[in-house]
Amino acid sequence: MGKPYSQDLRERVLGALDDGGDAYEIAPLFNVSVSYIYKILGRRRTTGETTARSQRHGPLPKLAPYTDILRTRVEAVPDMTIDELRLWLLAEHKVRVCNACVWNQLGRLGLTLKKSRSGLPSKTGRMSRTRASSGAAISPR
Repeated sequence: MGKPYSQDLRERVLGALDDGGDAYEIAPLFNVSVSYIYKILGRRRTTGETTARSQRHGPLPKLAPYTDILRTRVEAVPDMTIDELRLWLLAEHKVRVCNACVWNQLGRLGLTLKKSRSGLPSKTGRMSRTRASSGAAISPR
């Protein structure tokens, strides 16, 4: 979402309108849309406000109050699956959520339960062969 126009610009646009200017002439001068001009005029007429309102960001995620608890649990039991974590939340904290909700909250916290391809290769387990670079010949075994 974009940022609101500055208060200085709002005052200059409204001042030009109060001096008798037309919205279609003023809009290109201040690099704003005609609909913006009509919106601030309507808001000033109905409520008297000329300042920008605070941005709305929607509802908080359901697991937002449990961020510290989730972080502690994942650090204590790092091999826990998403489903096990969801069932733990239900049993311990009486919070019923789906797997996607838990997954999204862990992503917001920067916690992962999956192995990353960008991680270091395993020294004990067998790894896939690296792919040849584009245009390189693959040598036969």
